[in-house]
Amino acid sequence: MATSHPHAPTPSSPAPHPPRHVRAVVARSRRKRGTARDLPLPLGARMADALAALVGSWRFVLAQSALLAAWLLGNALAGAAAWDPFPFILLNLLLSFQAAYTAPIIMMSQNRQEEIDRARAIADYRVNLRAEADIALLHEKIDMLRAQEIMALTEMLRRALDRLEALEGPRNPPSPASQA
Repeated sequence: MATSHPHAPTPSSPAPHPPRHVRAVVARSRRKRGTARDLPLPLGARMADALAALVGSWRFVLAQSALLAAWLLGNALAGAAAWDPFPFILLNLLLSFQAAYTAPIIMMSQNRQEEIDRARAIADYRVNLRAEADIALLHEKIDMLRAQEIMALTEMLRRALDRLEALEGPRNPPSPASQA
């Protein structure tokens, strides 16, 4: 009594199309994501993202390391005529200034990215809830089909036994005296 699912592929058919409700959910989520993604970012957000991308790259680390090495080497070789002698106070001031401005800008970029990630996590959670509900529904349907199939098989066996009994005639159980 097994019936094939209407969306199950057959050997001669191409891949199945997803059910209509799945296509509707996917289309709705694409529309929701598309509207947020299509809006242009404000100038501050674009600048924060660009700075975070620059400062978080190996190119920046290597360039800053080269500049620091050149600064230290230039001051060491200049001797008494150095523009920033040994305690390198000007270098410390410049690095502190850089850190004071880049840290909050990087935090702005991270906060914006966190909002995007949170929205994606919520969307994923909703999709997972829907998938869980669909899977539970499928389990219920499979259990119901199994129960129906077992009932049908039991009924078929009962009818087969009835027919066998009709063919053999009524059976009398052997009496205890005939067994002895």
